Amino acid sequence: MDLSDLQIFSTVVREGSVTRAAERLHRVQSNVTTRIRQLEEDLAVALFIREGKRLHLAPAGQVLLDYAERLLALADEARGAVRDAKPRGTFRIGSMESTAAVRLPGLLTEYHRRHPGVVLELRTGNPLVLGAAILAGDLDAALVAEPIADAPFEKTFAFDEELVIVAPADHPPIRSKGDLPRTVLVFEHGCPHRKRLEDWYANRQQMPERTIELASYHAILGCVVAGMGISLLPKSVLTTFPERKRLSVHPLPRKENCAQTVLIWRKGAGSANVRAMEEILRDGSRPQQNSR
Repeated sequence: MDLSDLQIFSTVVREGSVTRAAERLHRVQSNVTTRIRQLEEDLAVALFIREGKRLHLAPAGQVLLDYAERLLALADEARGAVRDAKPRGTFRIGSMESTAAVRLPGLLTEYHRRHPGVVLELRTGNPLVLGAAILAGDLDAALVAEPIADAPFEKTFAFDEELVIVAPADHPPIRSKGDLPRTVLVFEHGCPHRKRLEDWYANRQQMPERTIELASYHAILGCVVAGMGISLLPKSVLTTFPERKRLSVHPLPRKENCAQTVLIWRKGAGSANVRAMEEILRDGSRPQQNSR
């Protein structure tokens, strides 16, 4: 049973005869008769009571007619939705932890304001996890830090993040030369900011003696305040931390202090929902670009 079977069946019922249905559908009469017979065989029920050339809808046919009309209407709606460029349905977006904490509240609020009919779902993770989820079909798009592989994804610029090293308030200046802090507080492998911190040490031919993995930025910052170690993170995250005064912020050299965040989605799978987020990101970046 497919939609064309249901269309033929519904037309026969509406027209009251196979002959008129065939004319309406621009089919030969024998084809319509055969398709009705095949539908009855498939369902193992009689859909019509036959009296000579006259057809009367059987009880099973009446039941099927209700479903047929709903399915055909739903198919028409689906065709219209596919052709319509308006955002709709569920938008499954991924984000890094820092982006979710600082950037996403405003973005998602604006998205909901513009497209209240879209259901938003959020998942956080590092770029490796989020990229794999997109390729598996579990996410529509994600906000991640570069570098991101070009081959499987399309991407658009979202914003730049200034990266800083944070330490306890009484920590001496952290310089590019000399002894560096021995303990670092980081996310799991796959976090781009962890990789930046590891590279920062490697470029100075040093490495931390101890690496502590934590699951959230507030946990990392709390441990920094307690003197357990230092960390590297987007400066914007500090605006969400109430104990900011108990931290010292140490700038990175100019070529090492910027991380670009992009919106990525599977190549060739840009939907209306993704395009709507692109538009919001572009609108948000225009004032910054004009002020440069």
